[in-house]
Amino acid sequence: MKSDAPNPHPTEVELKLAVPTQDPSQLAQRLARTPLLSRKKASVRQLHNIYFDTPDQVLHQARIALRLRRVGSDKHPQWLQTLKMGGASDSALSQRGEWEVAVPNGALDLHALEATPWSQIDPSGQVFQALAPCFTTSFERSSWLVRVTDGSSVEVALDVGQIVTGENSAPICELEFELLSGTPKALFDTAQSIATTIAVLPANTSKAERGYALAQNTWDRPVRARPPELTRELALHEAAGRVLREMFSQFTSNLLVLYTSDAPEVVHQARVGWRRFKSALRLFKPALPAHANPPWLALRPFLSDLGTLRDLDVALTETLPPFLDAYAQGDAQRVQTFETMLGTLATAAASQRKSVQTALQTPAIGLALLATTQWLEELTTPPVPGHTATEVPMPMPLRPWARRRIARLHKRMEDATQDAPGAEDLHRIRIFAKRLRYGIEALEPLLWKRRAQRWHQKATALQTSIGSARDITQASALAAKLPVDPGLVEFLRGLAAGRETSSVPIL
Repeated sequence: MKSDAPNPHPTEVELKLAVPTQDPSQLAQRLARTPLLSRKKASVRQLHNIYFDTPDQVLHQARIALRLRRVGSDKHPQWLQTLKMGGASDSALSQRGEWEVAVPNGALDLHALEATPWSQIDPSGQVFQALAPCFTTSFERSSWLVRVTDGSSVEVALDVGQIVTGENSAPICELEFELLSGTPKALFDTAQSIATTIAVLPANTSKAERGYALAQNTWDRPVRARPPELTRELALHEAAGRVLREMFSQFTSNLLVLYTSDAPEVVHQARVGWRRFKSALRLFKPALPAHANPPWLALRPFLSDLGTLRDLDVALTETLPPFLDAYAQGDAQRVQTFETMLGTLATAAASQRKSVQTALQTPAIGLALLATTQWLEELTTPPVPGHTATEVPMPMPLRPWARRRIARLHKRMEDATQDAPGAEDLHRIRIFAKRLRYGIEALEPLLWKRRAQRWHQKATALQTSIGSARDITQASALAAKLPVDPGLVEFLRGLAAGRETSSVPIL
């Protein structure tokens, strides 16, 4: 519990991990048996929190959270008022200002905000007067104090409960690692020790952010690309860190949604996030240390299964249904054959989705994602005194560097399409188009406006055209592996062959 007197410049450094499980009731016991915590006594508390904002969400828009927390029993409650400010939502590691102080009862206390930056937010007091409860969180917190060998102290907290707003609710099942003293590396070391036996996923949003999403009915929707703001003054490694964190966040955020959602678009956006991330790693290679990427061997089977699921979803919901009339030609029996095939694909997709969701409960995947999160944070972390910096010297200012890289990607795409390509070349051309498109979207503030728009349109047209042909080829291949009528499989193969011959637009 924090002191009654607010620290004038407090910073909360915290690593947040979701725990994908169907039975959270046994998690505290499982944690207590891990080697790291087995000799430590847990503290267990029931916490009830009320979050406040104005009707037009002034605080949310400014990335500010204000809450009242009740601890203790209903008969003898204690109340804490907490103000949190700042912190990005593109990483499981957050660093933000936090001011917490005891208050006499369950009502907001303006006097308790005097030692905080509140007066800069609300100099007239009008915002405070307009505040009202917007959602609550209630959970059981089991916490342990861990002292790391380097002298750092970390609080490990398991929160299990729910977020509630009006008639809607969403579960809370997460681990928080709060740095009490030392360096952020201690958070990752502690988390990795636990993640060897407990499956985890990086959680890039706070309980407050999820509360707002629940109130707006967006908490379980797919997370789309949100390229960060870049300015020409940034160092290359800083730009790389911003871009890569956002892309990896898109991937991991959609994995969290995928664990409980059957929506095909969630799978799509998870795949988009990963492909953007891998493309940006290639784009920013000059800014990355020589030892570059963390090991992703454990992710390969999962990524392959995720790709198969996406292929099944696309075949079932996008590619095949428009060809029903062309195949059936008014014949009721052929209509039945086609619909039987769609049913078979739906069964295969449901089975594949279950396999992917089950895989998220394996510790190996969480460890790989956690290692990547740490690697991304270290890209832009100033070196510790006495240690050698890993920053790569910047070859030129960021803006000309970005333009040169994009121009090079554009030339590669154009060169690949100069000759009439065969079917075996189309995949390579599509990859070049994707890299150019993702690169332009990532570096857009640094590029020429009209030229970048023109190149982006060309790359998108290529990707769409070749992708359409590939989707039919994939659908026919999937159908051939399932108990589908052979005549219908041959019909699909014919469609695919016809599309391949006309899939490359002229640039």
